[in-house]
Amino acid sequence: MNSNGGNGAAIPGFPHAPDGWTRAEASSAAQADGVVPDESHWEAVRALQEYFARHADTPSINSRDLHDALEEHFHSLGGMRYLYTLFPGGPVTQGCRIAGLEAPPGSADPGFGSVQ
Repeated sequence: MNSNGGNGAAIPGFPHAPDGWTRAEASSAAQADGVVPDESHWEAVRALQEYFARHADTPSINSRDLHDALEEHFHSLGGMRYLYTLFPGGPVTQGCRIAGLEAPPGSADPGFGSVQ
């Protein structure tokens, strides 16, 4: 999970990036969503990638557990409220997309008021 493109080399600054993920492609995806990524966004992307790497052996990432982990990680900055300022499409759904990760099942359910 740490390697990129199967060559075993991590992307500088993103040690847990999934295979094939690049910062340039993530930046393009973010901009297509109306997000202009800065260092705050990249910190959230790193947090998401690290969470997924730590739970790589888990059969299915739980959306609620991921939400709680993000809330705790960014608590000093305002938690999820802060993350929604970075990812208005949803810190889990939009954040995972930009981080090159598959959002957990149930993280996007328009019937229950999620953003995307």
